[in-house]
Amino acid sequence: MITIAVDAMGGDHAPRAEVEGAVAAARDYGVRVRLVGLDSVVRNELARHPHRGLPIEVVHASEVITMTDLPSQAFRKKKDSSVHVALRLMRKGEADALVSAGNTGAVMATARFMLGTLPSVDRPALAAPFPTSKGGVAVLIDVGANVDSKPEHLEQFAIMGEIYYRTIFGMRRPRVALLSIGEEESKGNEVTREAFARLKQTPLNFVGNVEGRDVFSGHVQVIVCDGFIGNVALKISEGLVEHLVQVLKDALKATIASQVGYVLSRRAYQDFKKKVDYSEYGGAPLLGVRGTTIICHGRSNANAIKNAIRVAAELVRTRANVRIEQELAEVQAAHRA
Repeated sequence: MITIAVDAMGGDHAPRAEVEGAVAAARDYGVRVRLVGLDSVVRNELARHPHRGLPIEVVHASEVITMTDLPSQAFRKKKDSSVHVALRLMRKGEADALVSAGNTGAVMATARFMLGTLPSVDRPALAAPFPTSKGGVAVLIDVGANVDSKPEHLEQFAIMGEIYYRTIFGMRRPRVALLSIGEEESKGNEVTREAFARLKQTPLNFVGNVEGRDVFSGHVQVIVCDGFIGNVALKISEGLVEHLVQVLKDALKATIASQVGYVLSRRAYQDFKKKVDYSEYGGAPLLGVRGTTIICHGRSNANAIKNAIRVAAELVRTRANVRIEQELAEVQAAHRA
């Protein structure tokens, strides 16, 4: 049975969302969950949920990394944090993956130093899924793990993102594109132009550049950029979605003229809200580290935690890290030839 360590103290709603999501995942997905955090706090929350017979246990951690902790200080000074303890479980083979909605920088730094990277990976990258206008899902990589990236890093991000997409969303040959300021090969800065040339030489289904307006079009499935640009794009997208949801909600309240119209419009609103709900996709995997690590939004609810556990289990089950290492090694050998 696949075992997922959940940082029960990480998110804004911890441990309520983490515990509720973990119970639902253990019940629906057949995974073992180890809730890591302050023992009495986590157990008190767990007692509120029917979990008899489910493979759930609590692992004590005496410290908590907060959202205001600096990643480097949290890594060095809070050695018994829920993140540290969960990752030690992974190092000892007592857990297959980590799910955390905690301080993103601290989780990334701790995972990278405690687990290390895959042999062929220079830098791990965060891959964020989001809905497209065609009803499918696109993945943006990197969305914050690396502020500055080299062309060879973008090439690695593309390969890791493509494998992740095939694994989780089941498309055999997802279309891969580079985020730039124009579709032409000559557009972009020096890094993107060189990355374009490298990606053309890979076995990926690379279709060239896309612009920011194409991110939600659904024409491509994996969109590659450095973490600075990706994080800005992700945060703008999140803000826009929240704005649109609120605008539609206000318009719905103001314009409904009949009960029938209200029911129909309300249903359409709920459908739209579900399509753009980040919790349906769980979290962002930190690709390239040894062991599966899923980093969730700080505001994650129980549904987001449940889905993050689902994604983590699928990545473990399909041995995604083995596939990443194999394909990166092949591409690097081709460059050396």
